[in-house]
Amino acid sequence: MKIRPILKNPDEYNDPPRPFFEHIVALRECLIHSVLAWVVCCVVVGVFSPAVLGWLKAPAAALEEAGKIRIVSLNLTGGFSQIMSIAMWGGTAVSFPFVMYFVLRFIFPALTKREKVAILFFLFGGAALFGVGVVFAYGQLAPNVVNFFDIVNRWLGLSVTEVQVENYVPLILKLILAFGLVFQVPLLLFVLGWLGVISSDALRRWRRFAIVLAFFFGMVLTPPDPMSQILMAVPLVLLYELSIWGVWFREKCTRDTETAAGSSASDGAGK
Repeated sequence: MKIRPILKNPDEYNDPPRPFFEHIVALRECLIHSVLAWVVCCVVVGVFSPAVLGWLKAPAAALEEAGKIRIVSLNLTGGFSQIMSIAMWGGTAVSFPFVMYFVLRFIFPALTKREKVAILFFLFGGAALFGVGVVFAYGQLAPNVVNFFDIVNRWLGLSVTEVQVENYVPLILKLILAFGLVFQVPLLLFVLGWLGVISSDALRRWRRFAIVLAFFFGMVLTPPDPMSQILMAVPLVLLYELSIWGVWFREKCTRDTETAAGSSASDGAGK
């Protein structure tokens, strides 16, 4: 897919229409392949559950090495439940690119070139931002959150020497996935602006509501401590501002292109 033809005729359809029955067959294949990809990825991630669990326990490694806490399971079925949980969550994350490939292969014939470019940009950009959010949450925020709860417990005089893995793993997973998913919101706004659904002026008018929603998401999607809530809300607000400038730049490029095209048409008519 070349860039120049897309920019020259962004609303052109380059795929011929197909009969309705072919759409049904293509939808069935899309669903079957997506489910198979998800199942295979869940099984593969489940095989590597010990390594994944060790990765999730790393934010609490400093406290474990100091002898302050010990992550254990108080249930006989605790290990099996963790394997299932890791396989489900990890398999869903790993299978996402494969599922999106099958979905896009199904819907692309009905999209214009402009829409195809916007979706591909959203997928690749979303994957990059998701990775940034996961790395930030895992490397910086998760250890600080664990230390924060340890400080609160010691301040209250509570001796927490054993931490149940059934409570610890969902806490870390929720924190990591929340950051990765929330970082997609500004990119979604930029894609909507690129498609002309929303404008930069509208985003500026909604800035106050966006700031309130950012702190609301920080309160709901993170553990109940002010530090993690602020660390989620502040990057989200900054990314929202970045999306405003991105949409504005796109609008400016569109206006410049239309102006140049109008000038060329006027010059041609004058000759």
